[in-house]
Amino acid sequence: MATASKLLLTDLISGVNHVPSKYIRPISDRPNLADVQVSSEGSIPLIDLQDLNGPNHSDIIEQIAQACQNDGFFQVKNHGVPEEMIDNMLSIAREFFRLPESERMKMYSDDPSKTTRLSTSFNVKTEKTANWRDFLRLHCYPLEDYVHEWPTYPPSFREKVSEYCTSVRGLVLKLLEAISESLDLQKDYIVKASGKQAQHMALNYYPPCPEPDLTYGLPGHTDGNLITILLPDDVPGLQVLRKGKWVAVNPIPNTFIVNIGDQMQVISNDRYKSVLHRAVVNCNKERISIPTFYCPSPDALIGPAKELISHDQPAMYRSFTYAEFYGKFWDRGLAKECCLDLFKQN
Repeated sequence: MATASKLLLTDLISGVNHVPSKYIRPISDRPNLADVQVSSEGSIPLIDLQDLNGPNHSDIIEQIAQACQNDGFFQVKNHGVPEEMIDNMLSIAREFFRLPESERMKMYSDDPSKTTRLSTSFNVKTEKTANWRDFLRLHCYPLEDYVHEWPTYPPSFREKVSEYCTSVRGLVLKLLEAISESLDLQKDYIVKASGKQAQHMALNYYPPCPEPDLTYGLPGHTDGNLITILLPDDVPGLQVLRKGKWVAVNPIPNTFIVNIGDQMQVISNDRYKSVLHRAVVNCNKERISIPTFYCPSPDALIGPAKELISHDQPAMYRSFTYAEFYGKFWDRGLAKECCLDLFKQN
């Protein structure tokens, strides 16, 4: 198969020592890696969830409130997802991307509406410049609706990924209760507002890149969903925009990175922020990251919580269904300006 007709980045670049032109960003839109703040472990708050059900409960809720308000991102430890399950998940992702091309390509599709698909970049149908990543996207709630579509190789894929999805969903529901409480809403407010809910995940694979300053794994974007739980491997790559500066977030073993999505910003009536973040690549190491995206169901009606609207703080957004939002989000690709602006109250 001629290299030019390879569909996935992994297969296209074996043996190349420069970035193919379709991956090169215009000069004004490059990562400018020299200008990134490399921060200590405290670049984003680290919250210990062990005390969430203990005597320090209100302290943890306050930490979550501060993180959602000031950072839009936080890390969690003692989160209840077993270490073995995390290791299994990262290994199975690595194994999948190392399968022979013919085996991986059974999963390939460039149709974003497919609930299980392997693809590359973000949306190959609409974008001008490609991103330096391949990804396998899976819908995973309710599990029994989707598991039969998932890859059959590696052989333990369905079993290990199912266990992980179920465990992470438990963590998400715990966090959504805590976030509801941090907004002085009923504990089940956000879950109820999300309708039947949906959960999907991406297994992102960023191969080593010969010229990392010319391209992105993913350019700056906010997440369109409710909340994202990211499992990183040990290779840095995530950067978060803080006070106009990109800050590198260094992964801590056995810790998840959590960020607020656009729907949470709406429900909180702008109290909590969905923040721009991006993935950069490097020339030495492949990187795997596995975000779980938790979303409202398509028919859920999203709008600011009534309790958070007042004379002093009017509703910032009109109500909309998640399906309406998601259609616009996907079509626009990872555009610089936030998709939420389309839903602001005039």
